[in-house]
Amino acid sequence: MGVLITVLVLFAVAGLVLLGLSVRNVQQYEKGVVFRFGRLLPDIRGPGLRVIRPIGDRMRKVSVQTEVLGIPPQGSITADNVTLTVDAVVYFKVIDPVKALVNVRNYPSAVSQIAQTSLRAVIGRADLDTLLSDRDHINAELKKVMDAPTEEPWGLRIERVEIKDIALPQSMMRSMSKQAEAERERRARVIAADGEFQASQRLSDAAATMADTPGALQLRLLQTVVDVSAEKNSTLVMPFPVEMLRFFEHQSRETDGESLHRSIPRPALPERQELPELITSAPPTAPAFPLSGERVGSHGDRVGTRAAVARERRDNWPTQADSDSGSDASRADG
Repeated sequence: MGVLITVLVLFAVAGLVLLGLSVRNVQQYEKGVVFRFGRLLPDIRGPGLRVIRPIGDRMRKVSVQTEVLGIPPQGSITADNVTLTVDAVVYFKVIDPVKALVNVRNYPSAVSQIAQTSLRAVIGRADLDTLLSDRDHINAELKKVMDAPTEEPWGLRIERVEIKDIALPQSMMRSMSKQAEAERERRARVIAADGEFQASQRLSDAAATMADTPGALQLRLLQTVVDVSAEKNSTLVMPFPVEMLRFFEHQSRETDGESLHRSIPRPALPERQELPELITSAPPTAPAFPLSGERVGSHGDRVGTRAAVARERRDNWPTQADSDSGSDASRADG
């Protein structure tokens, strides 16, 4: 009787051990792949309690969650020969557990290597401006390059690729800061010039309106007086009409014109009948003729230089006194 009980107990323990070896718990975010004596079974076990053969079957669980893989900083040269360091992050998930287990060994490490080589290739084909300003295009190209060797052969899907940081050399950073500063200064000058142009147009329109309506200018003057009195109460402002200033300006111009007209001397002109007598009363002048290569003046002296010729002409030119004396003589003769 005791031997029978012992045998039953041994069978019960063996059954519990076999049951424990044949039962597997698969989580909701996992898929179970069963190998029987090294051969892959076609059925993929879903989440829950799954029973396998205790002898000869082996189950591998594969997570189907999205995994995040950081790419270490990679030094690369852009298309415009700028050396920089770029690091990124990759989001991927397993869509086919069988391919992820059978076709590739340690698929996270394989994805990391593919991401590093793809990152260097994409950066080498892009220039610095595109890399800094168009991150979305670079990320999309990275995803496209990494999808080709991972999705179909390995059963992995690259969901997202993001460039985290771009490290530039110090010299390039200084050059870019100077360029950005110059661009901001250019924009500031253009905006200021545009503001001046618009202000000049508005002032021109306001001046035309005030010219058509004289009362508007007076109202603007009174408004200015109100503004000054509100800001500085100790200042006394006496408005002066603009029309009075224009009257004084007009009077001053007329006065200056009359004084200038009176200050110009008028030469005394002889009468028409006295012209022949004036001509006959003029002292005779001896013509200058060449004598041995020299010129002789009216008084018999030699004129050889330009200064002497000018002096001779100045001495022979009739003055106002000569004209007055000739007129007196002709009147006396008459």
